[in-house]
Amino acid sequence: MLIQLLFLSEWCLLPTGFMNHSIPYSSIEDIHIISRWDAGHKFCIRITIQDGSLLLQAGSSYLRDQWLHSIIWKKHVYKYEKLLKHARRPEVVVKEIKNLIDVSLSTPIQDSNVYQFPLELISELFHTVNCDLISKSAHENIIIALTPLLENNHPTQEICEFFSRHCKKNPRSSIIIDLFTPVAQRILKHNMDFGKFPQMRKFVQEYIQALNSQNDGFKVVQNFVKNMHGQSSTCPHPRVLPNLIAVCLASIYSCYDEKKKGLLNNTDCCEEDWNRKLICYIHMFEAMTPYDDWRCILGSLLQPVPFPTDAIGHSFFTTRMKPIIKQIALDPSCNTHQTLLSIRENKEGWFNLYCPGNICCDDDGELWGIMLNTLIRCCCKRKTFLLELSKSVNPVMLLALRGKEAAMEALCGMLEMDIIESNDLKMQMITTLQTTATGKKMYTALCERQIALRELQKGGPKKLTLPPQSTDADLVKMLSAGSFGNLECLSLAFTQVTSACAPELIKLPSLRSLNLWSTQFGDAGLQLISEHLVRLQVLNLCETPVTDKGLICLAALKNLRKLNLNSTCLSALTFEGLKEKLPALQECDVRYTEAW
Repeated sequence: MLIQLLFLSEWCLLPTGFMNHSIPYSSIEDIHIISRWDAGHKFCIRITIQDGSLLLQAGSSYLRDQWLHSIIWKKHVYKYEKLLKHARRPEVVVKEIKNLIDVSLSTPIQDSNVYQFPLELISELFHTVNCDLISKSAHENIIIALTPLLENNHPTQEICEFFSRHCKKNPRSSIIIDLFTPVAQRILKHNMDFGKFPQMRKFVQEYIQALNSQNDGFKVVQNFVKNMHGQSSTCPHPRVLPNLIAVCLASIYSCYDEKKKGLLNNTDCCEEDWNRKLICYIHMFEAMTPYDDWRCILGSLLQPVPFPTDAIGHSFFTTRMKPIIKQIALDPSCNTHQTLLSIRENKEGWFNLYCPGNICCDDDGELWGIMLNTLIRCCCKRKTFLLELSKSVNPVMLLALRGKEAAMEALCGMLEMDIIESNDLKMQMITTLQTTATGKKMYTALCERQIALRELQKGGPKKLTLPPQSTDADLVKMLSAGSFGNLECLSLAFTQVTSACAPELIKLPSLRSLNLWSTQFGDAGLQLISEHLVRLQVLNLCETPVTDKGLICLAALKNLRKLNLNSTCLSALTFEGLKEKLPALQECDVRYTEAW
C-alpha cells in the first residue's frame, strides 16, 4: 500500500525529533538509502532539499523501503500531473504519457492506485487536448503505452472514447487485433452494467466493426466469439454472453436509428456500408448458436423479440435472422426451443412472426414448419399450445396440405381435443388430412378413437376457406380429397390462385359465394365461371387483375346480389352495362375504379 508520509506534510524540521513545517514534494531534490554507520542509526533514508537534508529512520528495512518508494512515487505524481496539465504540444503530451506509464510499471509498489492514477490523469488530459490534432503514429504510441496498464484494469470512459475513435478512423490498423483484443475481452468478461459505462459498450461495438473490416471479416468475428466462449463445453465467464448480446442489440438499434435520421434529414446513407454493419452483428448471433450452454440463454434473451419495429418489418433483417431461429428450433432441450413462443399473452414471439402470412415469413412457412415440428412433438403437445395454435389453423392446414407431418399431427390434436367449434372448419381440417396418405392414416387412427368424427364428415362442408399463400395445386389437392357437393361459400382471399383453378371451381354446383380478393384470378377464369356458376350470388374481385374483357361476362350471372370490383380496371361504360343486365344486384363496390 502507498504510505501516507505525514511527517513530510505536518511537521517542521528540527535538528532531531519531528518536523512542524511541511516540506512540499516538489522541493525534494534527491532521496536515497544510507548505509548504517553506527549501531544507533539503522534503516535510514536521506532526503535532500535545497536548504539541507533530512534523515528519516524506520523501524525495519521493509518499512524503510515502503517510505522510499512511496516518496519517489508521490514525487513523480506531482511532477507528471503538472507537466501533462500544462502541456499543449501533441508530441510533448505523447512523450510525457509514455514516461508516466514507464514509471508506473517500474515502481515496486503493489497498489491498484499506482495503475489507476495514470489512467485517470490521461483521461483528464483527453478533456483538454484535441485528440484529432494528434497524428496517427502518436495515437498508436499512446495506445501501445496504455496497453500494459489495462491488463488488470478497465479503461476509463475517456480512454474508451479514445480507443473507439481509433477503431473508427483506422479499422485495419495492425494494433486493433494485437492490443485491443485483451481490452475488449476483459470488458466482456467482467463488466456488470453497460448502462453506467456506455463508452465501454461503444468501444466494443467499434472494435467488432474493425474486426469485420479485416480480410474475411466474418471469420475473424466468429473466431473472436469462439475465443470468448473458450475451449471447454461450458463458458467459464457467465457475463460474456449477456454482454455480447447487449452490444449486438444496442448496435442494431443504432443502425436503424442512423437509417431513420438519414431519411428524416435527407442525407446520403451508404446502403452497402449500412448493410455490412448490420450483418456483422447478426453474424455474431449466428456465431453464438453452436454452443449448447449459450443457446438456451441466447434464446431466452431473444424471446421478447427485443428489436426495433423497423427491424421486424425489414425483410433484410428477418431473413438473416432465420439461421439463428432455426438453430434454436432444432435444439432438443425444452428450455431452449420453448423460447420461440411468446413471453406473455398478446405478445408475439418468433413462432408467431414467422407464421405463413405474417410479417417475417418469406419462405412459404418452411422455418415455421421446423418450429412446429419441434414444438408439437415435444413439450408443447398440450391443449394450451393447441388452443393458441388454433388461431393460426389456416397456416397449419396449408402445411398439412403440402405434406408436413407435424402440421397433420397438430390438426389431429385439435380435432381430438375438440378445440375447434365450427363444424365447417372441422370438415375442412378433415379434408386436408385426407389429401395425403400419411394424413389419411393419422385421421383413420383418430376416428377409431372418436367415432363422432366419422358422422361429421357425411355430406361435406358448406363453408371452406383456403389458407393464405395457397396455390392452384393446393386447391386442386384439397377439392380432390373429399366431397364438396354441399359447398356454398368458398374463400380464396389472399391466396396465390390464378385463372388456372377455374376448371375446378365450376365443379362446385352449390356454390353461392366466391371470394377472390387479392388473388391473380384474371379474365380467362372469369369467363369460365360466368358460364357455369349461374347460381352465384356473392362475388368478390377486389384487387384482382380483371379487365372489361372479363367483367362483361358477368352479365350472365342473373342471381348476383353482391359484387365487389374495388381497385380493378373497371370502366364507367362497362359498369353501366352491368347494372342494366343484373336485375338482382343490390350492392356493388366500385371504389378506386373509373366508375367511382
